[in-house]
Amino acid sequence: MTRSTYREAIRLALATALEADSRVLLMGEDVGRYGGAYAVSKGLLERFGPERIRDTPLSESGFLGAGIGAALGGLRPIVEIMTVNFSLLALDQVVNNAATLRHMSGGQLGVPLVVRMATGGGRQLAAQHSHSLEGWYAHVPGIKVLAPATVQDAHDMLLAALADADPVFIFEHQLLYPTEGDLDPARGPATIGQALVRREGSDVSLVTYGGSLGKALAASDELAQAGISAEVLELRTLRPLDVEAIEATVTKTHRLVIIDEGWKTGSFSAEIAALVAERVFYELDAPIARVCSAEVPIPYAKHLEDAALPQVPAIVVAAKELLGRG
Repeated sequence: MTRSTYREAIRLALATALEADSRVLLMGEDVGRYGGAYAVSKGLLERFGPERIRDTPLSESGFLGAGIGAALGGLRPIVEIMTVNFSLLALDQVVNNAATLRHMSGGQLGVPLVVRMATGGGRQLAAQHSHSLEGWYAHVPGIKVLAPATVQDAHDMLLAALADADPVFIFEHQLLYPTEGDLDPARGPATIGQALVRREGSDVSLVTYGGSLGKALAASDELAQAGISAEVLELRTLRPLDVEAIEATVTKTHRLVIIDEGWKTGSFSAEIAALVAERVFYELDAPIARVCSAEVPIPYAKHLEDAALPQVPAIVVAAKELLGRG
């Protein structure tokens, strides 16, 4: 067990994969000589060379399409997209090619592609670099959607994605890259589709993923000081979704707060709320609460950005209101 940052954990997983399998390559904007927009791939070009660490033109549709072609041709490409907002330029490649080719070929073609991208706000990068759109991708059958929130998962989920025969999209929250945590490099790939209870509780469930996990845990601490026992369930994977884990925590606490950095309208939080209403409605002792981003483009100014994003006080207030303690 060692201490590592989130970015170092991803870099280690990348290096491990590149070392172990000659089919693996990394491609994207600035992944080579610059070392990655978030310094994740720093040093990999010098170690593995330009054939396997490939800087690409500024054309998301072009280089994601090239990644799909490489996967079809027998390679195991990892495509890095600088930010989730830019990935929209490649959405045609995702929805009409990566996600559909196995289905449209009757199982004859597979696309073993891994796509990594930064998501989320909080770094004052303004409205074209700060949104949380992973819920949009989770809408699409044919791909898997991962959102690692811990150092260990940043490492293990990348290894799991590389072992998958179909496209896997990994959303790395921008605020997590410098965070530190314990890392056991020998633990092996994570289990895709498995949520984890990060804190046991009995009064209310806080369900979240990605960059909001730390806020949910901080809210749980604050609620404990008020005598409220809050369970924190981290989804980890948005598609496939661990529905049974969501059902179990709601059945246990009978109250649910969903924290989702996406906008509330049409959000992934709405999908979770609908599932709970459909499957365990009679376990609820209070309405479902959602803490989401404000319905605005994420602002640049720090005080406005903070106000637009889900924060610990809003989570605490939502939980207290479900218990009649607001």
